[in-house]
Amino acid sequence: MKIPELFEQKKPVFSLEIFPPKKKANIDTIYDTVAKLAECNPDFISVTYGAGGNLADNSTCEIASNIKKKYGIETAAHLTCVNSTREDVKEMIGRFQAADIRNVLALRGDIVPDQEIKKDFEHANELAIEIQRKCNDDIEILGACYPEGHYESRSLDEDIHNLKYKIGAGVKALITQLFFDNQLFYEFIGKARMMGIRVPISAGIMPIVNSRQIERTVALSGASLPHEFTKMIGLYENDPEGLFDAGIEYAVNQIRDLITNGVDGIHLYIMNNPEVARRVYEDIKDLL
Repeated sequence: MKIPELFEQKKPVFSLEIFPPKKKANIDTIYDTVAKLAECNPDFISVTYGAGGNLADNSTCEIASNIKKKYGIETAAHLTCVNSTREDVKEMIGRFQAADIRNVLALRGDIVPDQEIKKDFEHANELAIEIQRKCNDDIEILGACYPEGHYESRSLDEDIHNLKYKIGAGVKALITQLFFDNQLFYEFIGKARMMGIRVPISAGIMPIVNSRQIERTVALSGASLPHEFTKMIGLYENDPEGLFDAGIEYAVNQIRDLITNGVDGIHLYIMNNPEVARRVYEDIKDLL
């Protein structure tokens, strides 16, 4: 099924994100994770493109295809372009089509120090246009958005204006970067709708359950940290078990508030931890 159709059938759409193992020899470990995630009844699972977008070692297509075949769960395969040539993108799209993958999340990708940046695509909307040209409607295109604005944009208004280029390029649904302050999400949604963006927007939520996430993920995301969040981190900084439980509770409270206020979807960033997914799902399934 094409994911934009899911948003027409139900609200909210509930989805999860996983990433391929760093070493292809360990690829089977991801299916142990997926087997547990299937118990959470996700509407779809997205599979990231891997650090650096290395085409030769990329297992995104294989994993996304196997999830569909073995578990009957719809998938969205990520595709980044910052380190891809036009030929790389053409080859990857061909792989997706051959594997019956019908949904692609088109991303620019992160700029990685000491890694060559290709010049064929500068922005995600250019990648979306290329996917459209190559696919003849075989593939639906999803895109990313940023409730607090992309770090390279001068303002949120400018970022939303740029977001409209993605919609014009064929993006049919959006997934936000992680955020911890729902009020900022609501303000973003209000501005996006006012500026003419009508596609479904799924809220990206990451439960912070260990100190490593604070040091890496939170710092790199640039997401604002409300007082309630920083208070939680301070309270449990030396209590790993307490932080796990508190991080789940914080995310659950975010999600319940979002669903109560009519969010189109919840996209859970679980860092390949099925226990995080299970705990969150158990506490929100009455609203799904």
